[in-house]
Amino acid sequence: MDLFTTEFLTALISIVIIDLVLAGDNAIVIGLAARNLPKEQQKTVIFWGTVGAIVMRVIATSAVVWLLKIPGLLLIGGVLLLWIAYKLLVDGKGHEIEAKRTVFQAIQTIVIADTVMGLDNVLAVAGVAHGNYLLVILGLVISIPIIVWGSTLFLRLMDRFPWILYVGSGVVAWTAGGMLTGEKFMKPYFPEGSLLSYGVQVLAVLGVLALGYLQNQKSKKASDGVQTS
Repeated sequence: MDLFTTEFLTALISIVIIDLVLAGDNAIVIGLAARNLPKEQQKTVIFWGTVGAIVMRVIATSAVVWLLKIPGLLLIGGVLLLWIAYKLLVDGKGHEIEAKRTVFQAIQTIVIADTVMGLDNVLAVAGVAHGNYLLVILGLVISIPIIVWGSTLFLRLMDRFPWILYVGSGVVAWTAGGMLTGEKFMKPYFPEGSLLSYGVQVLAVLGVLALGYLQNQKSKKASDGVQTS
């Protein structure tokens, strides 16, 4: 994938969208971990916690990019990513992060929580990158500051405009479809750039969005029924 081609820029935009949607909880984790510290120490915790999170995310994503080159793992990763795209739409995320009273403990909590919570993000970014480590690093460099300083606003926008979440889930599902057809032993059946290959990706997006929408409507009706009874 050549630098700054249409393919490169499209992949970079996809990575930023995935980072924003899947990692929107990171600022909440940072806030919860640092809330008991004095104001002057909170900035230190946010800075070093973010640095630690970026380093761990780059290491984890680079490892997954390498692992996905092993035959069969791309297919497994695609199936797992389809599930992640669906759960993104239908799951509410809780935040059981204990506030810490020292700078070191707060930073440690942020890095560990980000590493654990970011596994879905890592897999999605690795799937889009197609082995391009520059894409991985650029995507994280662009999106992490937005997540840290702007994700509270982004989360409010997602609450106000639910379709944003559907866009993010669609991007993840599209990536998953590309991973499924990109597996080496699947390429004879789905040649790269063929209509059949794109058809699988479109089907993945429509399937995930439809199932997520139907499940959300079902949950909404059940919730409304409880409230009226």
